[in-house]
Amino acid sequence: MQLYYSPAYVLAAAEFDTTRKAAWVAESVLERPISGVELVAPAPLLAAGVAAIHDPAYIEAVMTGTPRSLAESNGFGWDPGLSGMVLASNGGAVAACLGALAVGGVVGSLSSGLHHAKRGRGTGFCTFNGLALGVRAAERAGAGRVLIVDLDAHCGGGTWELLGRDPAVEQVDVAVSSFDHYSPAGRWTLDIVSDASDYLPLIAGRFAEVDRRGDDYDLVLYNAGMDPYEGCLVGGLHGIDAPMLRERERMVFRWIRGRGWPVAFVLAGGYARDPDGRRDLVELHRATIAAAAEAG
Repeated sequence: MQLYYSPAYVLAAAEFDTTRKAAWVAESVLERPISGVELVAPAPLLAAGVAAIHDPAYIEAVMTGTPRSLAESNGFGWDPGLSGMVLASNGGAVAACLGALAVGGVVGSLSSGLHHAKRGRGTGFCTFNGLALGVRAAERAGAGRVLIVDLDAHCGGGTWELLGRDPAVEQVDVAVSSFDHYSPAGRWTLDIVSDASDYLPLIAGRFAEVDRRGDDYDLVLYNAGMDPYEGCLVGGLHGIDAPMLRERERMVFRWIRGRGWPVAFVLAGGYARDPDGRRDLVELHRATIAAAAEAG
């Protein structure tokens, strides 16, 4: 299984989980390999390619830092490395979508900071929306129907703004926080869980609804957030522990691959309190990679 990553994913000077954890996870995979996983460097996007979904004035702000308020609308400071980082990381998300579509299997990227970004600004530590960019690239490559499964702790309002009116795209969004809330329509669903005992059954129920409809997809894009974890600084829900999240990952990939659909995945949210928390966070993200590799 190809897993996209390059050191450019962490070019920004800002010291924050979103700007650093791709390197932590990549180092872990190199030190303790996961069977069948190959790290591959993607081609970065060009700024012109991001214009497929983002406003040119916002792209220019990210590239140049001016105006600073717009350049920093993602929630952390701008520096010259930011543009290289987000073009590389979003390039990995696009490459994962195209790769999964091409091989009919599972391809991932150590990208994060994607689903809150809107057409004209960033928000919630997200700069460019690699989910929307990946879907648009897959559509250009021939994908007729795409399902997004978003299990970040927070709602995917940026993805809804960018893709919610596209009849070929659907989303199952199960969150534990109302941040970036939106009102879905059509075959987009949004649930906000407040009791951990409901979490896995609700996800399974949404999958069962898809099965009952008999829907079929050319690609599934999975936003694998680990911020529902009870130990997470931003978004964690008491009772969602590491074993529950490992089971979630196995359930997601078994369901998708059991229906023969190609799947691309990215890492999404996950935030550490301290060095011990960083180790826990890396293990949680490794669980996604291991479940993906096992599902093949």
